[in-house]
Amino acid sequence: MYPIPETAPFGARVPAYLQRLEHALNTCLPSAATDPKRLHEAVRYACTGGKRLRGLLVYAAGETLGVAPELLDPPACAIELIHAYSLVHDDLPGMDNDDFRRGRPTVHKAYDEAIAILVGDVLQTLAFGVLAKAGVLDAEQRVLMIGCLSLASGSLGMAGGQAVDMDSEDRTLSLERLEWLHRHKTGALICAACQLACIAAHAPYPVQQALDSYGKSVGLAFQIQDDVLDLTADTVTLGKTSGKDQVQHKSTFPSLLGLEQARHRAAVLFDEARAAADSVSSDAEPLLWLVDLIQRRDH
Repeated sequence: MYPIPETAPFGARVPAYLQRLEHALNTCLPSAATDPKRLHEAVRYACTGGKRLRGLLVYAAGETLGVAPELLDPPACAIELIHAYSLVHDDLPGMDNDDFRRGRPTVHKAYDEAIAILVGDVLQTLAFGVLAKAGVLDAEQRVLMIGCLSLASGSLGMAGGQAVDMDSEDRTLSLERLEWLHRHKTGALICAACQLACIAAHAPYPVQQALDSYGKSVGLAFQIQDDVLDLTADTVTLGKTSGKDQVQHKSTFPSLLGLEQARHRAAVLFDEARAAADSVSSDAEPLLWLVDLIQRRDH
């Protein structure tokens, strides 16, 4: 299934990885014709589109560590399901109240708020089911991956960061607190993608540490980019409503540092991620390619 070319640069192999990931997602999602049909149609709607950066990171880290693609399919799929669930709930009226995501109406706008809540519930539970049933992984790997993803998704990770983000409207945060917020809300899943690859590889502790440093640097740089793009890009380019941070009076990296200093901070973090990648392996091309891709993004 979707063999990965072995001799081409990582960028040339990415389409095959994305095909694998889309196939894995399509296989695990209930058919839109399965009762209750409207819920399952909305579940598939929520999983359509997006950059798949977190899933690609699982593949990039795993390839760097010499892991076969079939061992990476379940964690790549699971982390994309968690990410999709988080976006559906993040867009709800009680959270960020957004009308657009991935260039089209958010789930609660395309369907309704109750369905959107249920879609998030389905996607979250499905992610852990994918890992629990992953026969290509041994029992210890499955348990460790479930633990890793649950920690990254919960109150000590992504959900905790979202709670602090909601509490921060109309408040000026310190730079330290803002970094804490985004290392949890955005960075936790990005770090988890690296950790899931480590589990698949039975990687030694120094490699785990190096990839954790890589994930933390990429995750924070990614969020600083988001803050910058919220100010500088339009809604069509972003695929979501631009200018929301200012409307909601949220602290952002540009508001605390200034636009140019925020861009400089992101650039430093991307360089730190490259250094961490080089310490993982003498041939960390997949990880380095992904840093370059993220640094160049405009949405």
